[in-house]
Amino acid sequence: MKKSTLIGTMMATSVLAGAAAAQDVTLTIESWRNDDLAIWQDKIIPAFEASNPGIKVKFTPSAPAEYPAVLNAKLEAGSAGDLITCKPFDHSLGLYNAGRLADLTDLAAMSSFSDVAKSAWQTDDGAQTFCVPMASVIHGFIYNKDAFAELGVEIPETEAEFFAVLDTFKEDGNYIPMAMGTNDQWEAATMGYNNIGPNYWKGEEGRLALIKGEQKLTDEAWVAPFRQLAKWKSYLGDGFEAQTYPDSQNIFTLGRAAIYPAGSWEISGFNTLVDFEMGAFKPPVANAGDDCYISDHTDIALGLNAASEHSKEAKIFLDWMGTSEFTSLYANSLPGFFSLASAPVAMEDPLAQEFVSWRSDCKSSIRSTYQILSRGTPNLENETWNASVAVIKGEESPEDAGARLQTGLASWYEPQQN
Repeated sequence: MKKSTLIGTMMATSVLAGAAAAQDVTLTIESWRNDDLAIWQDKIIPAFEASNPGIKVKFTPSAPAEYPAVLNAKLEAGSAGDLITCKPFDHSLGLYNAGRLADLTDLAAMSSFSDVAKSAWQTDDGAQTFCVPMASVIHGFIYNKDAFAELGVEIPETEAEFFAVLDTFKEDGNYIPMAMGTNDQWEAATMGYNNIGPNYWKGEEGRLALIKGEQKLTDEAWVAPFRQLAKWKSYLGDGFEAQTYPDSQNIFTLGRAAIYPAGSWEISGFNTLVDFEMGAFKPPVANAGDDCYISDHTDIALGLNAASEHSKEAKIFLDWMGTSEFTSLYANSLPGFFSLASAPVAMEDPLAQEFVSWRSDCKSSIRSTYQILSRGTPNLENETWNASVAVIKGEESPEDAGARLQTGLASWYEPQQN
């Protein structure tokens, strides 16, 4: 081959290679979940790139506590990534209203999710959806199977059975019946009131009625969970008033407590700490045969930066999130963070599978205070924290707690002022 021909061939090859490389698009994902970095790099991103040549993906998380400020600064500067990990409700809604997140209502992937699954990333009227749901956490009770077998008690299905189990452990004295403290406050509301509450206010039926002003926090459905919480005091062990969230985790994982009021996010951590077999049971219903409801709380989603220069490719990734390939990868890589897609995902972790199986038996709802009702002052979410603690300690009656919360909500929320 002549030298000139060889040089020409090499130049042509170089140009073609450069053109191919120029066609590659790199998408950047912003997130607060820095503990997920290895999962995205080793599992999720390689799976997507394998079936979508020409699109590369980078996962670039920030420290969780700094994420809102960092993200807002990047968006202001025009340096934010193409895909934005979305917190539930008002933070993401604020970004959408400010024009920072694109409208994804018509994205094909949205057909994979129910209205409840999308509710945390929609406008108040539900007309627009701006993030693709990724995962929820489910509430219930984790228990020590060895302790249950030792005392010969069965999984409780009704409230009477639940308290009978607690009484058995209290009388035996070898285990604290239930590991939960009130020092940090949020657990009493999150793993207490909003764990057992949906069975009383009938999940979404009651939650939406409260938003519409058709029910009040002084109604029996909203006071009754406080009545149950008031009975928990004698089963939480000595010194529960000063017991922190990490204290409760340690008490249970060390095998000192029989039951732990839980969120499914505990599964991965507990799996590495316990030397006994764990099980889980859903919040017991009032009477055998009653319909059951679970707190299946929307936790994390992914949206499109409205200023992205690669929206076409970003939407390909977002549509992929509605597929069984993504939902199975994500849910099984992070047991306890469950896919929000309508199609069921089989879980490899047995405890995670127990939690998610409740979806087929019970109706799902989200935490009662998270949508709309905590935008004013006093903040209903924070007020529910301290009310739950006060009721458990016996410092406030269930009725007084409900009345206080209702007065606070009605002071700024118009639908509750009639």
